[in-house]
Amino acid sequence: MRKKILGVLLSTTMVAGMLSACGSAAEAPATEAPAAEAPAAEAPAAETPAAEAEAPAAEAEAPAADEGKVLNISAWNEEFKSRLTDHYPGYEVVDGTTGKIGDVTVNWLITPNEENAYQNRLDELLLAQDSAAADDKIDLFLVEADYAVKYTDTDYTMPIKDLGITDDELKDQYSYTQAVVTDSNGVLKGSSWQGCPGVMIYNRAIAKEVFGTDEPADIQAKFADWDKFFESAGELDKAGYDVISSTADTFRVYQNNAKLPWVNGTQIQVDDNLKKWVEDSKKLADAGYCNTWGQWGEDWNKGFYPEGKVFAYFGPAWLIDFCMAADVEGSVAHDGGWAATEGPQGFYWGGTWICAATGTDNANLVADIMRKMTMDPAVMKDIVLKDNDFVNNRPVMEELANDPSYQNAVLGGQNPLKMFCAGADNIDMANLTAYDQGLLGDFQTAMGDYINGNYATYDEALEQFYTLALQRYPELTR
Repeated sequence: MRKKILGVLLSTTMVAGMLSACGSAAEAPATEAPAAEAPAAEAPAAETPAAEAEAPAAEAEAPAADEGKVLNISAWNEEFKSRLTDHYPGYEVVDGTTGKIGDVTVNWLITPNEENAYQNRLDELLLAQDSAAADDKIDLFLVEADYAVKYTDTDYTMPIKDLGITDDELKDQYSYTQAVVTDSNGVLKGSSWQGCPGVMIYNRAIAKEVFGTDEPADIQAKFADWDKFFESAGELDKAGYDVISSTADTFRVYQNNAKLPWVNGTQIQVDDNLKKWVEDSKKLADAGYCNTWGQWGEDWNKGFYPEGKVFAYFGPAWLIDFCMAADVEGSVAHDGGWAATEGPQGFYWGGTWICAATGTDNANLVADIMRKMTMDPAVMKDIVLKDNDFVNNRPVMEELANDPSYQNAVLGGQNPLKMFCAGADNIDMANLTAYDQGLLGDFQTAMGDYINGNYATYDEALEQFYTLALQRYPELTR
């Protein structure tokens, strides 16, 4: 089995430009992929809401260590590092790449996502796991939804039950988060502290100027479906504003609402909703209602500031509080100038999952980290109150959704958690495949050329997509 897995890991070449704040960032449909910079690595400290919760005691005793004295954690940015540093009882910072939990040294192996470097490095480490010295073995590593199956469907990831974690301990998590890291045999192989339902995040000042109100219910009525979205985009255009920064911004919304998985057996499938995204994006771009540049670049980020004249972005909680320049004076977020509403369709974007590496010599500590960071309600509530993340615990989120004292400073004091909770309950991961990251990236690359006028027809761009996809995955068919 290992030989087969070795071949899978070595032959799988994922699309470049994927990054994460709390999860995957969408690739841009522009002809050139943006530089993939992990936005959470420089994440601003979120303002603590009015409500306060008791944080877990920092002096809590660490679990008994196994024989291992070094805990190696592989990640693509510092988001999970900041979570563990701030919320795991007894964690001590030693320096920028090292920490301590009891008598165990925590070694952070952080490789940015550019050019698929993180997965390439992780593959090397996992392939060497059997022969590695005890202190060099990977103990815990992080994955994103777009490529989780690549790792969960191998024996490099430990079943959660083998760590001693029970179904009862997992009962409060959102079911979709477990579906992402459940292998093809129905075995759960990881756990996440966060949920990532998405919303439409809009500029309050622009809303008041163009629509006469910034109330979420009123704005939702203007953007309740894609027809109304286009009508409102026209109103914004007349006033000198772009409805969104780029056609890339809506890709996850359309893709999440596709009925077909990317692959059926070995056959590549293009869902009608993806074609609709292309058609609608082409109309938006041709009308001048938005641009076509890649996400995360300087052009795309301009809308984080008033002079950028961008009405809305689509994203989950991590985008709101970690990526929209909340710590920069003069930004819309810094002044609490955004608000959130559901938008035309529900969707999710990203997420980070913790997996235990088979062969770890710190299984007890890995299990305790999973329990504390993804299942302990006190820790999870502390994460929401201090970081404004949406956590993977239904009772905690429902409590705070109904708490009038909970406020998100970036959203001008709005409590958006009810819409996030509703969105999390509706996420369906049935269409997840091992090919998602590469295919959605190739699709956007090819269709970005069409949207930008480099292909005369959709069918020509579709041929280019198949060419790119079959080069990447020669075992697939069209």
